Amino acid sequence: MLRLITVSAAAIAAAFVLVLPALGSASPVGPLPKGPTSTIRTNFGSLVAIALPHRAHGLVWRLARGVDRNVLREISEADVGKDVVVVYRAVGPGRVRLAYGLTRGETRHAYDALRFTVTVAPR
Repeated sequence: MLRLITVSAAAIAAAFVLVLPALGSASPVGPLPKGPTSTIRTNFGSLVAIALPHRAHGLVWRLARGVDRNVLREISEADVGKDVVVVYRAVGPGRVRLAYGLTRGETRHAYDALRFTVTVAPR
């Protein structure tokens, strides 16, 4: 019986070691500085690609705000030449604002910002 309790306790401890890091996430991006806003109009089912220029010295683009998954869903992200290209699929009518902040790694401070307003027409 003692052996069963010891094995069970060890299994639970191992599960926490494996699961807890997966539950963690980066800190949210803080306030965004002024930056350009692009307007995109598309139709239901279309793909929308956003190109974010690579920056040096450990600076990365991070999605700063949530996206309404009833309107747009991210389907891929890739390094393409000198840009990071994020591709979304228009899955429903509506308007979504995408805001990306340029941060050093996964820190809160944003050095630059790019914003996109995407309007998806009904079917």
